[in-house]
Amino acid sequence: MKSTSSTKPMASSDDAPKLTASDLARAKLRVGGKEVSREEFSSAVNAHLGKQRVSIMLDGSIIAFFKAKAGERGYQTLINQALHQAMTVEQIEATLRRVIREELHAT
Repeated sequence: MKSTSSTKPMASSDDAPKLTASDLARAKLRVGGKEVSREEFSSAVNAHLGKQRVSIMLDGSIIAFFKAKAGERGYQTLINQALHQAMTVEQIEATLRRVIREELHAT
């Protein structure tokens, strides 16, 4: 059966109307075609992105620093980036140490 619509297709996503909080509140959220709760939807999105919700206690000065530095972006994203960078630096240092040890033992 052919689906018909009385609405004209949009030329681009820029033509789409802005979503309001009311629109989002009425939205039916689905995962794998099945309607789910907001919590289940959020969990599915985070799992897809490789993110995991944690609860962590940080010094107030750390939170204030990242909030001030983040501006409009969101301080939690900035904290995640800082932790990722620290992890990457540590991995690079470990690799460098291993290569230096191998070179020293080879000579």
